[in-house]
Amino acid sequence: MKIAGSVALVTGANRGLGRAFARELVERGASTVYAGARNPDTITDPGVVPLKLDITDPDDVRAAAERCHDLTLLVNNAGTIQPNTFLTAPNLDGARDEMATNYFGTLAMCRAFAPVLGTNGGGAIVNMLSVLSFISLPHLSGGYCASKAAAWSMTNALRVELSRQQTQVVAVHAGYIDTDMAQGITEPKIAPELVALGAFDALEAGLEEYLADDTSRGVKSALANDLAALYPSIRDQWDAWSGSIPSTTP
Repeated sequence: MKIAGSVALVTGANRGLGRAFARELVERGASTVYAGARNPDTITDPGVVPLKLDITDPDDVRAAAERCHDLTLLVNNAGTIQPNTFLTAPNLDGARDEMATNYFGTLAMCRAFAPVLGTNGGGAIVNMLSVLSFISLPHLSGGYCASKAAAWSMTNALRVELSRQQTQVVAVHAGYIDTDMAQGITEPKIAPELVALGAFDALEAGLEEYLADDTSRGVKSALANDLAALYPSIRDQWDAWSGSIPSTTP
């Protein structure tokens, strides 16, 4: 599809990658860009329409679908990460929060807007995923990885379900992006503006997947042999990380 003249909604659009997505849509000539955030007062960029939207709140999702009845492009960007391991987290609250936002929230948005997109000619859905859809790094957040893996699987299924109504579904994967979510990471990061630029280039080219950087491309290419190609180094990272944690043993 072409972005010029489209009506788009970006979730989590008040900062970081979501803000870059919204700005790129305005730059490319989208006729309306709805910018969703839990607090719409944090949306300050010109050319966008602030929209109160918590994707984990069914009432917010329903209200957004009713207001944005003219939508032709949905960009699911909102996400959260809780830096806990599976076994040392004090409880399951963090993992539930990640799944509620990254998987169930994204799914709720797709379910609410699929009929809208179908009525408006098909349009497209762009789901912002991660290289962590492909692998699990427990020293960062196993729950986040699991939620993104679930969202990747869901995205692939939705592409099939929505094909009859001509809705294009694009999965976007990237390694570390230079946003608040990765502020404590010292590894190389890609600028959010470059992710947005490439994702929308892929959308307009009719692609189903966009791998934004060398990290995501390398990991995806290694999936056929991932246990041997990827996980030995992940275990080394885990050993180094867990070995640096002070012991609490008396």
